[in-house]
Amino acid sequence: MISTWSEWKRYPRPGRGENLEAPIAPGIYEVRIAGTGALYSFGAVDNLAQALALLPVGSKSWFGRRNASDVPDLEYRTCATSSKADAKAAAERMIGRRETYLSGAA
Repeated sequence: MISTWSEWKRYPRPGRGENLEAPIAPGIYEVRIAGTGALYSFGAVDNLAQALALLPVGSKSWFGRRNASDVPDLEYRTCATSSKADAKAAAERMIGRRETYLSGAA
């Protein structure tokens, strides 16, 4: 069973105390660069909240701190499913549709 996509939300920036709002459930997530709409990350996972929280964003210095200027302005959305298998199937369908669209547009 697949639910609908959430609204686009701003991805929290490091050091600002902002929170992620995502289900602790299997599903699909999509992260894009806010200014351009370019895809940054996409995945079918067991736990949406954990996957988004662990998403590598920006770069780290030698001392383990992130340079705030290196972090892109990101947005994310989620789509919960009843199982990871459903999430993977939905993600594969989405990827197939995108490839079909791009091959026709090229």
